[in-house]
Formats: sequence, structure tokens, C-alpha cells
Amino acid sequence: MEFREKKSSGFSKYLTIFILLIIIGAVGFIKLSPEFEQDKPEIVIEDNIFWNLKTKLNLKLSDQSGIKYYKVSFNDGTKDIELDSQILSTPAKILDLKIKPPKLDMFFKGTTGTITVEAFDHSKWNYLEGNRAIKTIKVMIDKKRPIANVITNSLAIKHGGSAIAVVEIKDENLKDAYITFNDKIKFDLIPFYKDNYFVSLIAWPIKIENFQRVNLVATDKAGNITKTKIPLYIRDLKIKQDDIKISDKFIENVSTNVLELSGAEIPADLSERFIKQNKNVRNDNINMIKKVTDKYMDRSLVQDFNINIFKRLKGSRTAAGFAEKRSYFHNDNEIDEAWHLGMDWASIKQAPIKTSNNGTVIFNQYLGIYGNTIIIDHKMGLSTLYAHVSSSSVNVGDKVSKNQKIANTGSTGAVLGDHLHFGVLIQGIEVNPKEWMDRNWIKSRITDILDDAKKIIDSK
Repeated sequence: MEFREKKSSGFSKYLTIFILLIIIGAVGFIKLSPEFEQDKPEIVIEDNIFWNLKTKLNLKLSDQSGIKYYKVSFNDGTKDIELDSQILSTPAKILDLKIKPPKLDMFFKGTTGTITVEAFDHSKWNYLEGNRAIKTIKVMIDKKRPIANVITNSLAIKHGGSAIAVVEIKDENLKDAYITFNDKIKFDLIPFYKDNYFVSLIAWPIKIENFQRVNLVATDKAGNITKTKIPLYIRDLKIKQDDIKISDKFIENVSTNVLELSGAEIPADLSERFIKQNKNVRNDNINMIKKVTDKYMDRSLVQDFNINIFKRLKGSRTAAGFAEKRSYFHNDNEIDEAWHLGMDWASIKQAPIKTSNNGTVIFNQYLGIYGNTIIIDHKMGLSTLYAHVSSSSVNVGDKVSKNQKIANTGSTGAVLGDHLHFGVLIQGIEVNPKEWMDRNWIKSRITDILDDAKKIIDSK
């Protein structure tokens, strides 16, 4: 009898251990099996949404076992409105959805709501129901377009030249506002005089032949957009065509030096070497000028803009002008072309260069074809460029004054002789310096416009 009890007790012990092992194995299987994964689906949507109830919202759902069901609903404060839902016969690991806006009553005046996203995955966890994720997002409803009015602007703009516009921008949810040229070039707005008013200098880039339209553009966080035309008469510019012969000596000495100092590889073929210097390095230099001026131009409030005419290098002759379209020939073959976008003034060697206006030095270093180059910011998006200098007496960050010496002329960069390349930039785009050297032009096209704008703003 005792033997039987011991035998029964031993059997029960082994059975218990066996059952425990089965349970542990089952739990381990469930825990480790991909079919029983416990990660909730991921819901990716903006945390705070501004919605104009016209555009679709972007929603992304993802899960390693696949999404098998989702539902998106909108609550307007009184009721739930289903926007989208689907049971997927084949679970999807990633879903990129475009959620249509709700169809609300035409008399709906609400300004807030909520969107709730619910998703289940294909996991067998949770008694085969799958993992559930839910996310509720606050929605700010904004169906009003921003106010974007043109207060006043220059009468006309010339090809390669400049103009100015003063505008009014208002929107409690404003996201961005700017001016565009032909919907291609963007000009930032700078605060002007009083709240909600802005000013911008505008350029008609010489490389864009056809003038289409200049727009004031304002967008809000809900995606509402206002475009207002800035009325400008247009004036043509006479383009001078130059044919320039490039010698082997120029390429071997000048082009090679520019490429070396720019850290570029030097092609063995002389024509290719010149093209690389004249096209590739030039484009890099132009992009650098735009980048620097965009980053460092003074965007502080403009109350007054007292700008003097820019004067030519003292005692100099003009060696080249603005908007000369150059074709380059090597061994009687045309190999490249480029625009000359400044004024070249030649005087004595290492002639002193003086500023015509106050400003801040925002660039002073070697710049490829331009050689040693200084850029001075004069506020409101206007800056000047001084290229090919031999030595400078200013540093980046220095404040300079009218008639202050900043450098000496030289022959650095892609040039043969000592001279100054002087450029005027509107938000990094080279424009015709002759306009900014004309006292009457500055008064009628720039400063008078600002004075008129103040009177209009004060009368409101």
C-alpha cells in the first residue's frame, strides 16, 4: 500500500512538471511567436491640425503584422462623422491614406473639432482580436484666406533691374508670406513701419527673358492661400553681345589656378578645363552668393531707408558693363557662354576701394571666378559685391561707414588684369548697378514709394 502511494505521488509530481512545462512552452511560444506580437499599430498624423475643410489630410498607419482594420472619424463638438474605414482582406504593413474632409452643414461656424483614428493589427494577441491603437488629435478649423494687399509699389521694372513693393499681410494662423517673380523666384518680406506691413525689393533676373507676373503670396497653417498681383509696367534692356577669344595661356594660368584654389579636379583637355571653371565653378559661386545673402541679410524692422547713390571707383574707366552676354571661343570653336552681371572698373593697380553706404560685411573670402570677394549688406535685402580684390581691411561682421576704405583692387579670380568687379544684389540676385548709381531713379522708384506707403498706412 505504501509502495502504491509513493508511486502515485511520484506520477503526480511528474505530471505536474509536465503540465507546467507545456504551459511554459505555450506561454513562451505565444510570447515569441510573430503571430502573437503585442506591438500596437503606429499612427502618424500631425498632432495639432489646422484644416480648411477643403484639402485632404495625410495619415500613415503601419504595423509589423499588418493592419486589418481602421476607422477615422471627426467630431464637430456635437456628433461623430465617419471619414474613412476599411476591413482589409489582406493585411497591409503600411498604409498611406488621404483623408477627405467631412461634409458639414453650410451654417457650421465651429472653429475646433477632433479627429480620432483607430486601428487594429493582424496579430492573434488579445484573444485573436489583435492589438488596438487609438489616437485623438485636436483640429483648428480655418476657412478664411489671409489678407494680402498691395499698399504701393514702383511703377515699372526693367529687365535686369529692381523695384519695390510695400504690402499688408494679416492672418491669425499665418504660415508664410513672400513675393514671387514668374512663380519661380521668391523674395522674402521684411517688416515695415507698423504691425502687419512689409516691404520687399524685387529683381527681374537677367537670365529670365520673359516677364509674366509678380505675385504677393500669403498662406496660412490650414492651407488657405491668397495671391495678389503686384502691378508693374515692364521695360526692356538692351543686351550687348561679346565674343571673347580664350588662349591656351589664359586656361593654363588663370583657369587652372581658379580650379586649384576652388578644390576642383583639373581636366587635361584645355577646353574642358575652361568650361569647368567658367560654368561649374561660376554656378557654385553664384549659389554661394545667394546662400550667404539669404542667411545673413538684415531682416529687422525698416522705419527709414536712407540710401546714397553708389559711386564708381574713383578715377576709373569702365572695362565692362552689366548684362553683357559673352560667347567664349577656343581655337575658333565656341565652347561656352555666360552673362557678365556687374560693372568692371579699371584704375591704377591696387586702387583703394571705398564704400558708398553704411552696411555690414557678411562675406570676405576667396570665391572662384570672383577671386577675393567682399559682400556688404545694406538692409532691406540690398547688398553690394566687390570682387577680384588684392587685399581687404575689413572682416566679416564689421560695420562699415560711407566713404570707408574696405579693400584694394587686384587680379584675383578669373581675370587677366587689375580691376574691380562691382555688383549690386537684391536678395542675392545681381541687378543693374546703374539704377542704384542714379539719384533720380532711387528717389522715384524706391524712397518716394516708401514715403507714400507711410502716408497711406497712417491714413488707415
